[in-house]
Amino acid sequence: MADQLFEQLAFEPNAMFEKIIEDLMDRQYSVVPNFMSQSDIEILREELLDAYEKDIFQKAAIGNKFNEQIVAEVRGDFILWLDQHSGRHAAKYFLERIDELVAYLNRTCFLGIATREFHYAVYPKGSFYQRHLDAFQNDDRRRLSVILYLNAADWKAQDGGELVIYPNDSKEHAVIKVHPWGGQLVIFESQLIEHEVLPARRERLSITGWLKTR
Repeated sequence: MADQLFEQLAFEPNAMFEKIIEDLMDRQYSVVPNFMSQSDIEILREELLDAYEKDIFQKAAIGNKFNEQIVAEVRGDFILWLDQHSGRHAAKYFLERIDELVAYLNRTCFLGIATREFHYAVYPKGSFYQRHLDAFQNDDRRRLSVILYLNAADWKAQDGGELVIYPNDSKEHAVIKVHPWGGQLVIFESQLIEHEVLPARRERLSITGWLKTR
């Protein structure tokens, strides 16, 4: 794993980052196909599955450290927290890409993003996450929510696991459904956009996290 090299990105980063900024200003969310190549996604997926098979993931909870609790009726995923010192080569590469995005957002939009937190996430078959906001009443540091899907190239629409976005200024019938195609990035305003994960009909994989202010 550590000896494998990630592909050079085929896009102009500034153009992609500008599109994200434009989307966030216009509608508070952005969906970015091919944020990472399929070969890079395969490396990340292999790293996730290797860790998952070692049974070091934990059942995801709701709330933050002040009121954390596991409620299976609300969410059913398993997570493994990531950082650049974890020794996970693929995750470190992803976090470096996110740091490039953060630097660009802070430089051009003055967002004041100071920290980030990310985890690998596995939704077993049949699991879901009910509609919610990512911001907490007692902690408003989460500014942007970020999801990178790690599903295999043979993922089909009927496999479920869609992210449902409830735009802040729309009617209920105008919700957005995002299929979890591998390599696709979704980013949205944590304090404005309610969302949910529909039941997955096969194991659903991603990296999920937040860009946070002080």
